[in-house]
Amino acid sequence: MMQLQEISDRFEIQQLMVDYSTAIDSRRFDDLERLFTPDAYIDYRASGGTHGNFPEVKAWLADILPRFPAYAHLLGNFDLKIDGDAATGRTMCFNPMVLSEEPKQVMYCGIWYVDEFIRTADGWRITRRVEEKAFDQII
Repeated sequence: MMQLQEISDRFEIQQLMVDYSTAIDSRRFDDLERLFTPDAYIDYRASGGTHGNFPEVKAWLADILPRFPAYAHLLGNFDLKIDGDAATGRTMCFNPMVLSEEPKQVMYCGIWYVDEFIRTADGWRITRRVEEKAFDQII
């Protein structure tokens, strides 16, 4: 049976993931500052993106994502392993992205976020994120 601390940790990490999706989908890239550690490593190459440290990738997101007319993130299958003040996770993300309005084209992306987390004085933060591709299809 899970202890109260583990239940709380799981909810907090899941909320961290939702907050990430909300920040990205709302184009509020500065909100990412409270979700990642300053030295976090991020690798979005599986979906055609970049990789590097958090400040570089945040700047890249702020430059690239506004070029898409619309996109959304839907998360599920949170597979979390918590070990004291550290955790790992693998979370499914369904991420449709509108590529063009006329003609209407949408790319349907399925990816896994493979993450490492750390508990800080300000709560859980992502220290490492690597995408794994599940599928993509342009329609």
